[in-house]
Amino acid sequence: MASLLLRRKVSAFGVSRILYGNVAPCCPHLESKYGAISGVPDMIRRYSQLNGAKKFDFTGSGGGGKSKFDFMDLTCPHTWYPNARKKHRKVILHMGPTNSGKTHHALKRLESSSSGIYCAPLRLLAWEVAKRLNKANVPCDLFTGQERDEVDGAKHRAVTVEMADVTSEYDCAVIDEIQMLGCRTRGFSFTRALLGISADEIHLCGDAAAVPLIQELLKVTGDHVEVQFYERLSPLVPLKFPLGSFNNIKQGDCIVAFSRHKLYEYKRQIETGRKHLCSIVYGSLPPETRTRQATMFNDASSEFDVLVASDAIGMGLNLNISRIVFSTMRKFDGIEMRNLTVSEIKQIAGRAGRYGSKYPVGEVTCMDREDLPLLHSALKSPSPLLERAGLFPTFDLMFMYSRLHPKHGLYQILEHFVENAKLSENYFIADCEDMMKVASVIDELPLGLNDKYLFCISPVEMDDDILSQGLIQFAENYAKKGLVRLREIFTPEMLQVPKSQSALKELESIHKVLDLYVWLSFRLEESFPDRELALSQRGICSLIIEEFLERFGWQKPRSNRLKLKPSSTSLLSQRV
Repeated sequence: MASLLLRRKVSAFGVSRILYGNVAPCCPHLESKYGAISGVPDMIRRYSQLNGAKKFDFTGSGGGGKSKFDFMDLTCPHTWYPNARKKHRKVILHMGPTNSGKTHHALKRLESSSSGIYCAPLRLLAWEVAKRLNKANVPCDLFTGQERDEVDGAKHRAVTVEMADVTSEYDCAVIDEIQMLGCRTRGFSFTRALLGISADEIHLCGDAAAVPLIQELLKVTGDHVEVQFYERLSPLVPLKFPLGSFNNIKQGDCIVAFSRHKLYEYKRQIETGRKHLCSIVYGSLPPETRTRQATMFNDASSEFDVLVASDAIGMGLNLNISRIVFSTMRKFDGIEMRNLTVSEIKQIAGRAGRYGSKYPVGEVTCMDREDLPLLHSALKSPSPLLERAGLFPTFDLMFMYSRLHPKHGLYQILEHFVENAKLSENYFIADCEDMMKVASVIDELPLGLNDKYLFCISPVEMDDDILSQGLIQFAENYAKKGLVRLREIFTPEMLQVPKSQSALKELESIHKVLDLYVWLSFRLEESFPDRELALSQRGICSLIIEEFLERFGWQKPRSNRLKLKPSSTSLLSQRV
């Protein structure tokens, strides 16, 4: 199906030489439409001011009695954010396990503030908070990489953390899942928000394992730091016996697996017993599809009373789960097959039982008895303390470095920073392998550094053949004509409900290509003018995926099963 929907016009240099590994996408925030070129003079002045009367040589010659500026020196990232440093911020850490009320307390303060920003690790959470604030009559904009929903009179924003604005001032800010500053691919975005947001109050929500590191990072900022610890509001009971057979599945159960193949296998096995229907949630499903699957599972009138899910349920979805069942305690993390960490086990297990829900007491077990000791020991253990936070050089620094080395492509610049950056002991350089894979291709196109950087930070996984082809075609058309029409990439063809998991996987990739077009259209609006078309086709893709999920497996012969709205199903017969 993908071959019908995407024109395969890959350039002569191809993509095969860069399709390796399994690394999560790296998506730093672009400071302005094209990078932060306008901020470079300000940055130079800032460095000069921070170092008194000392004069710096930004040409690299080091002559004339000037000190040579070291672009590789990333030891003081707090100095990158002068607006935040002008404030004496009050930073409140809300630390505790899942279902402890920590985020609720932070959001109540955000609601009562005169202006504010909520930084989410996922689009789903940004959606949820924007909806919550608007419902509470607190006008709130929604800004993610692929959405802009502005509300009249809004002085609050719900954003994905990469979209956090470090140039505006706020009364209050909330950064959720702050322990993710230790993530090897996205951690630097949380570090940027922590150091850079200019707010009178900043509320950090997350795991207590992040407390010592955050306190250390903020020693040099002059901020006042308070820590509040929370306990779980409802019990979580680790069971002493395994699930054993799927015959023991009951209403409200969630089976956790770490591959889409296993998820669909378990869904079919459970539904073959003709007692339960399963909703399904995993990371590569479109966010709106994940939300609908969760809604069906939570709805007491729905026939979907069991959930099969990946670790995507660890955050971002409110779920009425009675019992978590780990199908395995091992996962492939993109590099190796390994045991789940203490933090991962606690994050997933903690989704069982929800205060004030149908299942206030949560239970957790494993499918196999041999996995129970690891589960029990992890739940009794504190999460290992975070030792370092992610960091990545700003575009300002890379641009200034490129002026000294005009023959270097973006790949060489990224490689040089990764290999030679000087860091303090509290930071690590982020894993930007996916960015470098994109750069190795984009460097061959006649584009400026600004545009190359933009394509490199776009939401793309280069090990997805269809998505990587879409990115390359967008970049090639943009480089040649400065204009990218969606129909040149997206062939008019009938979209149909997939008949196999492989066809479903292709459709998910096509959804991501449309998502990518929308992302680029917000940053290069004149060059990517077909946003509305991309949005409508993306919506149709989501509906078709949902239809497949509802058709897959056994269906109970009852009339009250949740169905797509008639106005939505009619879209399935439309042509692209």
